[in-house]
Amino acid sequence: MALRAFILKQDEHLTEEWKYKLPFFYHKGKMFCYLWIHKKYRQPYIGIVEGKRIDHPDLLTEKRARMKILLIDPEKDLPVKKIGQILGTALSLY
Repeated sequence: MALRAFILKQDEHLTEEWKYKLPFFYHKGKMFCYLWIHKKYRQPYIGIVEGKRIDHPDLLTEKRARMKILLIDPEKDLPVKKIGQILGTALSLY
């Protein structure tokens, strides 16, 4: 819930919807990011839709062509500075 609230506070034009059975966030009607659980690592992550256009060492591509993900360790505090920086970079692409 804290991660959801943090994402929505990044921009007044962000909205949320369910898409592909995932909580998805849209910026002015365009897909922006989503939340899900990584099957292998069993950790929540933020999927950044335009992630391929962002160069950040903590973003993972894996087998995705367009998106990159940011793993979130549920045992630690949210890295709000890092998340804010990545989301801010992603928002600048819209």
